[in-house]
Amino acid sequence: MTVTNIEATEAVTYALRGPVAWLTINRPETRNALSKAVRDGLFAGVRRFNEDQRAKVLVLTGAGDSAFCAGGDLKEMADTSLRVPPPDFVPQFGRNIEVEKPTIAAVNGIAYAGGFLLAQGCDLCVAADTARFAISEVRVGRGAPWAAPLPWLVPPRVAMQLLLTGDPVSARRAYEIGLVNEVVPGSELAGAAQRLGERIAANAPLSVAAAKRTVRLVAELPLAEAYAEAERIWEPVYRSEDAQEGPAAFRDKRAPVWKAR
Repeated sequence: MTVTNIEATEAVTYALRGPVAWLTINRPETRNALSKAVRDGLFAGVRRFNEDQRAKVLVLTGAGDSAFCAGGDLKEMADTSLRVPPPDFVPQFGRNIEVEKPTIAAVNGIAYAGGFLLAQGCDLCVAADTARFAISEVRVGRGAPWAAPLPWLVPPRVAMQLLLTGDPVSARRAYEIGLVNEVVPGSELAGAAQRLGERIAANAPLSVAAAKRTVRLVAELPLAEAYAEAERIWEPVYRSEDAQEGPAAFRDKRAPVWKAR
């Protein structure tokens, strides 16, 4: 498979592997901590993904085997006397940067604090069996306002325990509570994330985008309103050329050719 390097900085790299874009935090010597260079690189990489018509799915990961992202760069925070981070301090998908296409977190090690934020913000999460997750802000006197959606992803009492204790949970426990979709051996993580991305990329793009929007409706609207909004979201899909192409391809026993229109 051809791998095309689209954008690379010292702190973040962007590569295209078939229809799947890989955005990698590249500071393994600091456990991929969120320095300003990393934060800027992540914003730039996500914008590139949004504009890249070849890329259908984004995989977010960290370099090395020990850390997906350890969170904020505490040394940098101390040096700059950071107090209240602005809402655009780090990319929060759907909050301070829109991402219509699907995103996958490939968690290869610890995902603490801001690393947890990044994994939480992706649509799907695949984790190495050595990965660990923690909202560790309470242990260093910092805050986690970004955790507001967490009780929608996991049971409220589990969210409360994560927030109050700062204790790490294993990849297996994260899978049990619904934070992680799949746990694989570390050596198989990249392959598992790539295959998942390719399965999604093979589907009708308008249907994929509508499905992503539908999942979040009940977190934002009462059920009756969610149904009405879902009908509005899906009507253009039903009326699209792709909606005719899918049944026709099935009838003709061939692979569909999606046009995203």
